[in-house]
Amino acid sequence: MAITFVSCSFAVELDPDLPLLLEAARERGVDADITLWHDPAVDWQAYDAVVVRSCWDYMNRRDEFLDWAAAVPNLHNSHEVLAWNTDKVYLQQIEAAGIPIIETRWDIAPGDDLGDHTEWVVKPTISAGSRDTARWGSADEVYAHSAALVAAGRASMTQPYISSVDDEGETAMLFLGGEFSHAIRKGQLLHQGEGVRQDRDSRESIEPRTPSEAQLAVSSAALAAAGEILGLDQPLLYARVDLVTADDGAPVLIELELAEPSLFMPQSDGGAGRLVDAITARI
Repeated sequence: MAITFVSCSFAVELDPDLPLLLEAARERGVDADITLWHDPAVDWQAYDAVVVRSCWDYMNRRDEFLDWAAAVPNLHNSHEVLAWNTDKVYLQQIEAAGIPIIETRWDIAPGDDLGDHTEWVVKPTISAGSRDTARWGSADEVYAHSAALVAAGRASMTQPYISSVDDEGETAMLFLGGEFSHAIRKGQLLHQGEGVRQDRDSRESIEPRTPSEAQLAVSSAALAAAGEILGLDQPLLYARVDLVTADDGAPVLIELELAEPSLFMPQSDGGAGRLVDAITARI
């Protein structure tokens, strides 16, 4: 049995999940290694499972990444999932399925209604790690950021800034093999008045969190909705559901991370082993 965890050239040394996954595989007698998705020398046919992990450069070469994914056998999560999930317009379908998401407007132009809010977040629909994302306190700033993204050929999304994030942070719910595994708290990343930055991952604050029943319910419903939309015949190998708390105290979805999310294995109390077990169960 041979499996590989797929990364990209700059992320191999940055992804804290990878060494834990390799260790968990070795403990179970599974032959596992790390490969780069863009390495033409890799024989993908040699693996019983190819598990997409920290392919964090896909945003700038998404078409190439998806072409690669379409050609790789035994890929998890599948090409169909990656294609759907790497553009955040999928949130329109999730909302239509009845899942509570943050109020979202698409491709905002000057003069468009922004809702009755004091702050907003603008970001491209294809992005990760808060890249090209900013928190704004005026409508003019929102319009300018959205217009710049659209002028560059990128779709934009605009959401009200959820004030609970400043103190409570975000909650990331991790599911492995279709079962809830663990949750973490992510501290505030977007600060007032700093505009667009590309280095926010370096200040991310992570710690374990015990989720509420409401958070578990929304997360499970969101994944079930994704499964229905995509026509999946089995649960996703891995999924991360990012939630925040709305003004009324209810959890709402920021996004589903089904392509290359950090799984926060160092904070998971055995999560690496649970993922390896889920992989081998599918082989």
